[in-house]
Amino acid sequence: MPSYKAPVDDVLFLLNDVFHIERYGNLPGFADTNPETLEAILSEGAKLCEQVIAPLNRAGDVEGCTRHTDGSVTTPKGFKGAYDQLSEGGWIGLACDTEFGGQGLPQTLTWIMNEFLTASNMAFSMYSGLSQGAYLALRIHGSDAQKKMYLPKIASGEWAATMNLTEPHCGTDLGLLRTKAVPQPDGSYKISGTKIFISGGEHDLTSNIIHLVIARIEGAPEGTKGISLFVVPKILHDADGKLGERNKVSCGSIEEKMGIHGNSTCVMNYDNATGWLVGEPHRGLAAMFTMMNEARLGVGIQGLALSEVAYQNAVAYSKERLQGRSLTGAKFPDKNADPIIVHPDVRRVLLSMRAFNEAARALVIWIALQADTYHRSDDAKAKQTADDLMGLLTPVIKGVLTDQGFANTVQAQQVFGGHGYIAEHGMEQFVRDVRISMIYEGTNGIQALDLVGRKLGRDGGRAMMTFLADAQGFLKAHAADEAMMPYIKPLEAAIGHLQKATMWLMQNGPKQPDNAGAASYDYMHLFGLVALGYMWVQIAKAALASKSKGNGAAMRMDAKLTAGKFFMERMLPETAAHLARIESGSRTVMEMPAEAF
Repeated sequence: MPSYKAPVDDVLFLLNDVFHIERYGNLPGFADTNPETLEAILSEGAKLCEQVIAPLNRAGDVEGCTRHTDGSVTTPKGFKGAYDQLSEGGWIGLACDTEFGGQGLPQTLTWIMNEFLTASNMAFSMYSGLSQGAYLALRIHGSDAQKKMYLPKIASGEWAATMNLTEPHCGTDLGLLRTKAVPQPDGSYKISGTKIFISGGEHDLTSNIIHLVIARIEGAPEGTKGISLFVVPKILHDADGKLGERNKVSCGSIEEKMGIHGNSTCVMNYDNATGWLVGEPHRGLAAMFTMMNEARLGVGIQGLALSEVAYQNAVAYSKERLQGRSLTGAKFPDKNADPIIVHPDVRRVLLSMRAFNEAARALVIWIALQADTYHRSDDAKAKQTADDLMGLLTPVIKGVLTDQGFANTVQAQQVFGGHGYIAEHGMEQFVRDVRISMIYEGTNGIQALDLVGRKLGRDGGRAMMTFLADAQGFLKAHAADEAMMPYIKPLEAAIGHLQKATMWLMQNGPKQPDNAGAASYDYMHLFGLVALGYMWVQIAKAALASKSKGNGAAMRMDAKLTAGKFFMERMLPETAAHLARIESGSRTVMEMPAEAF
């Protein structure tokens, strides 16, 4: 059975030594983020994940969710008790506004906690994760009455929430949706239609579920311009939140899935269900994108989280599994064989995973701090910069972290050999669970198109120029530091590849859109490698500084420096291959007629 230990020390190092969280002390919610308080919060969250939630992962996968004849759904044994501990501990409302019953702490801590939760039990973590996205959408776009009614319930975990977009005939192309909304004299709407792939659509964890549903008001324009957003509760309630009769929304079935069996992914049927408009008519997609962008970042965290727990178990197994002898002679002559961690190829796999995990965690925390800056700062320029970086890097985090997260779970499975294919060791579940992260909230091919087609050129390329200026400014500031050269020089080369790829797209994309489409996926991964490399130079700087202080963490810091060098030497050079593919254009991609495939 797999195990998990939350990487609290690594997170604290990033917050305190790399990103200097004290610099954000002027933002609301950051006043209490001193090192001692941060350690106390994260250690307590880690304990809940390690001791309560992680032990339910394997059992939840085997048992799955059960739909009953009345349409109700029961989650796996132990999920309800664990959810109660999660909500009663205030973890769901960690970053929610104090006026709505939240703790008002930085959103960054919620993102960190979501990594811990997901690594412990991905299926379980999704129930609260969607509620956090719905909270943000209603907080920004909801009426005062909707905020007063729903936000305290969501922040406390008393009620859960979902996101309802996809329909059987349309996925990414939401302009094709058919769910309709009919206005009623009392200002409400009757919602009718079918939604599929709805995570947490029905369950027994909370007394009510608030569905955020996109639909088309009768007579609305066709396409995405005619989409509105509605809040549709599972159980109707009065003005004080007292529950009444069941709304006409039901779970038609639970999807049979490859993984995340502990999450009730439902087909939801709306049969003249009562709902209320959120925001303005026909502007629902903009409101829903608030939740979708939050969800996309959350999905990126899923890739990191499963990569981390898979790595931890692969390391433990590689130290225990005896097989063969070291190529340079027996390292454990008293044993029948050496542990497989002595073999270079096993170490290549483990270092690849670790080098990714540490940089990916840094990237997530850096962007989380940008999110906190955007939502909490009064400085217009700082808000704009933060918004630019979030918009630019959201598809990168979602696409690259989930692609590589999945690849890493497969690599971890490979370390186990045949045992990795057997369920009791847990590796095959990690592979099955994380696979969905590359698909939902917009497939990774869509993320790449979003990056190249929308984010890259927005506002004259301002976001990309901001990122490059930030990264190149760091490199210039440390150009004379000899100890940093193993990190600085490779990143300089990789940034050069990113600049060439960007210029190529600017010159060749507009006149031939297929060039942009054919290049988009490689561009996303090239950019992702550069972003991870930028995180590594900052980690290296902080690790060298920590060593110089002689604070007793020299071994940990040496390990980070070695992992960073491995990234620079063995992983970052892939930017050259991505650039070559980008510059090859779209001709060979598009020239074969469809009939020839």
